[in-house]
Amino acid sequence: MHLIAAGQLIDSEPERSLEHARYARQRAPRIPSVREANGLAAYLTGEWNEALSELRAARRMAGGPGHLAIMADCERAMGRPERAVELSRSEEATQLDQEDSVELRIVAAGARRDLGEIEASVVSLQIAELDPKLQEPWSARLFYAYADNLAAAGREREAFTWFVHAANADDEDETDAPDRLEELAEKLGGPDAVEELVTEAEAAEIGDDDFDDDAAEVDDDFDELDEKLEEEAGSEAAADDETADNEAADNETADDKAVDDEAADDKIADDKIADDKIADDATADVKATEKAADADNAGGGARAQ
Repeated sequence: MHLIAAGQLIDSEPERSLEHARYARQRAPRIPSVREANGLAAYLTGEWNEALSELRAARRMAGGPGHLAIMADCERAMGRPERAVELSRSEEATQLDQEDSVELRIVAAGARRDLGEIEASVVSLQIAELDPKLQEPWSARLFYAYADNLAAAGREREAFTWFVHAANADDEDETDAPDRLEELAEKLGGPDAVEELVTEAEAAEIGDDDFDDDAAEVDDDFDELDEKLEEEAGSEAAADDETADNEAADNETADDKAVDDEAADDKIADDKIADDKIADDATADVKATEKAADADNAGGGARAQ
């Protein structure tokens, strides 16, 4: 029951799947399918060491190449890309079916990139299956990996073309090829250059015989990309205008504040002058009063004599 539950949950809830797989392993550690389920669930939850150990055990018990691509990916995830490359060169690798062989190629190419062998990673994916006219279950992932390595090598125009192939082959939305196309579009010259590259890519997908009739057709996704680029350009211009308007408004506000401050300073100065005049007048009145009093006192003294 726990093995069945692990299989049912592995895609939707890998953590719970791993719990069931671990319990099943405790109960039946010598059954290859149990160890395989434990390894796959561990892989999907990022438990690389456990996944590698369990898949090795399943391969020893059942024979055959097993999940060699996943094992190589675990080696790469644990910082051992050289071991991933070694697995891709092993005798077991020659026993893989076509799909698993392609998956191992993809992992090994990533491992070569980890080792700094970027050009080698590009060349290693130039295999018969790298054909835009093919639409196999692995095509989208292979085209995407090739495009990603081309981009890492600085070959952006070629990378764009293969991201187009990946997007067109990706019916299950396994990759983010459309997002990568958006990232590259501006670097390559905007909508006009994008349309030209997409047309060339689609010509390769449909073959030369069909090019005259269909080469001018561009997928809706990429038409939307062109429109989005133009809208973004318009938005950026509008944003620049709004920024300029805001700066002008800020400057105007600052000027108004300076005028108000100056007027306030003038008023304070005028008030001070008025206050000083009042104080002076009051002082003059006091002195006049004192002088008059002194005169009266002087006159009274004279009359008394």
